[in-house]
Amino acid sequence: MPKIAISIGDVNGIGLEIALRAHHHIVQWCEPLYCTHREVLESASALLGYPIPLGMQCVGDFDYDLQNLITPGLVSSRSGVYSYQSFIQGVNLTKSGECAALVTLPIHKKAWQKAGISYIGHTDALSSYFQAQSIMMLGCESLFVALFTDHIALSEVSRLVSKEGVREFLVRFAKAISLNEPCCVLGLNPHCGDEGIMGNEDRDISFAVQEANMQLHKEVFFGAYPPDSAFSPFNRQKYRYFVSMYHDVGLAPLKALYFEESINVSLNLPILRTSVDHGVAYDRAYKKGSSISLQSYFNAVQYALNYNFAQGAV
Repeated sequence: MPKIAISIGDVNGIGLEIALRAHHHIVQWCEPLYCTHREVLESASALLGYPIPLGMQCVGDFDYDLQNLITPGLVSSRSGVYSYQSFIQGVNLTKSGECAALVTLPIHKKAWQKAGISYIGHTDALSSYFQAQSIMMLGCESLFVALFTDHIALSEVSRLVSKEGVREFLVRFAKAISLNEPCCVLGLNPHCGDEGIMGNEDRDISFAVQEANMQLHKEVFFGAYPPDSAFSPFNRQKYRYFVSMYHDVGLAPLKALYFEESINVSLNLPILRTSVDHGVAYDRAYKKGSSISLQSYFNAVQYALNYNFAQGAV
């Protein structure tokens, strides 16, 4: 049975509860290694009034002061440091080959900032760690959206959209997931610029689509397509994969349609990392009776296993 590293996320959020409640399902598919200390799991169990399932393997081997670590719902530098160390341990376990993939539970970006961690989030940290251009893809089996730009300000997007940049991104993305079905590439401007009336970026995107298909020796990318109608019911019958130039343009429709099912996948790296596609939910953390969906977590684990089986890794 393949081993999967689980980084525990922000201990003040819902990550530990998800790990506890989902464990008896997860162990039917893989052997999860939880990058946390047993004492932290015990603290969460006591706060939640939920027993620790048998066989949970806590492999936290990093030094940290665990006393009063969990402060539910609080943005804390201490929880930021702990979530980062848990994440790095998970990366190392996967990089070494001990684990087939890394699944991450949600962090809080402000907690990382308070802790002096310079990365915006998991994807940024992975790109730096491996000195590679990680690709962020989010979605579920019904709809996946890859992001040409992810966690940057809207004001910075236009200057990054070039024929060369988009072409290289499309080729990397196609190879990362072995793309063999049509993928819709969104434009940037309203109505794809109306033939240059509102910018020329969309023309460059269209040229990039053509060149990427030529380089791949197959026609898998189509566009540029007007973003305001790209996710229509008709279009979603034609396409399961989409590429968006900007974070919110691609993810707003995805989350409206599949919020609880979606996952986050980091591609184009030496390791595979998948994650839940939701935040720490401080407002619901450690509140008995609060309904927390486990579906995104289940899907993240299943995608990691299915991807590795497809690649012949497990």
